[in-house]
Parts: sequence; C-alpha cells; structure tokens
Amino acid sequence: MSGAPERGGRLERRLSAVAVAVGCALFLGGFVLAAFLYQPYTVPTNSMSPAVTAGDRVLAQRVDGTDVRRGDVVVFRDAAWGDLPMIKRVVGVGGDTVTCCDESGRLMVNGEPIDEPYVDQAYDALSTQFEATVPDGEIFLLGDHRVDSLDSRDQLTDSDPGTVPVAAVSGRVEATVWPFDRLGTLPRATGFAGLPGGVSGAGPLGPLTYAIVVGAVLIVCGALYGPVAGRLGRARADRRGVPTPPVAHNEGTHG
Repeated sequence: MSGAPERGGRLERRLSAVAVAVGCALFLGGFVLAAFLYQPYTVPTNSMSPAVTAGDRVLAQRVDGTDVRRGDVVVFRDAAWGDLPMIKRVVGVGGDTVTCCDESGRLMVNGEPIDEPYVDQAYDALSTQFEATVPDGEIFLLGDHRVDSLDSRDQLTDSDPGTVPVAAVSGRVEATVWPFDRLGTLPRATGFAGLPGGVSGAGPLGPLTYAIVVGAVLIVCGALYGPVAGRLGRARADRRGVPTPPVAHNEGTHG
C-alpha cells in the first residue's frame, strides 16, 4: 500500500526540482543577457521631457551608431558637446535635410512634415527657424523639450552642420526603470516611419523581462510544490484510509 505514495512523492520532488532548475536558467540567463545588452544611465536634465526627465534612470541598448534610425533616443559622447554622456533624439541621418518648420510648427525632414506627439507643446517652432544638411556618417539631434534643450541647433553654424558622428553613439534608450511611477518603454517615433530606413524595432528588453519574471515564478512555485503536494497527498491518503508511516518518538526511561 505504501508503494504508490512513495512513487508519488518521488515524482513530486522531481517535478519540483525541474521547475526550480528551469526557473534558475531563465532568471539568471535573463539577468546576464540584460546586463550584457543594456547599460543604465541617469538622465541629467529635462531636455528630453516629457519622455524622460531629470533624475530618471533609463536602460539603453548597446548598439553601434550605424544601426540608429530617425526617432531613436540615443546616448552619445562628443567633445564638442562637453565630452559627457548626453541623451537626445535623432531627427536626421546622413543625406537628410532637416528644416524647422512648416506652417503648423512641425519639423520637416527632406520636405516631409513629421508628427512628433512626444515634443513639449510649449515649443514655439516658428521662432527658431533653421535648416541643416546632415553629412554622411553623421546624425542631427534634438531634445524633445525644445524650448530648453542644448542640441544640434546650438552647434549649427555656416561651417558646421551641428551634427555628431555615428561613432559617438553608445546606446539607444528603450525604457525608464526608475522611479517606479515612470516605469515603462519610451513611445516609438512613428512619425519617421514613412522615410527611407523606417524606424527601429523593439529591442530584446521585453522578452528578457518576461524570461526573468517567468523564471522567478517557476523558482517560487517549484520550491513550494513539493511540500504542498506532499501535504495534499497525505491528506488524500488519510481520507482513503491508507496508513501513513508513523512518526517516531523518543521514549523516556522510567526507573
């Protein structure tokens, strides 16, 4: 009679061990890959608000500058900008002509007006007219809070297009992770989707987060499954009248 409960107990322990092992692989693997693929940064100013604001902690996917597209929010470092990590939005790539602005105050790239719902609406585009042609291998960068952003417009002169080499880019910002009330991915700049090259797709942060969460759940459930299943099995055996092994007690001596 005791063979079936014993076999059931062994199966429960094996299932529990498998769940914990798979959970550890997903959990640790997700963290290791995320650490390899992403770099955290602290946003120093409000020049990219409201998408990201001063003090926000963001995750930037490590990418080569040649892989960035219009609309990407990138981390870069360039001596002409102070040689410190900066975060701005790419609005023009090599060969583009970037113009501000049409009658509705929209930025124009190669004559096409761009809808940018993420831009601070307090920006008076018509008071800051400019035009720049982006050299090959360079990018033109603007902050979303354009009334209060030091960006390519400030570097723009008759002899300097105000651009940054793509080699200066070290990452593409994908999500805000702190504070928790601002947790989430950045909105995609779909206004650039109709231009050649389109916009960047989503990075691997979503699948990695899913793997980490699923791994954590499997670890917890696997650790709890054995004891819970064992108790349920003993309870079922008691109801069916199946004897369970007696609990040994130490008998005291009398004398």
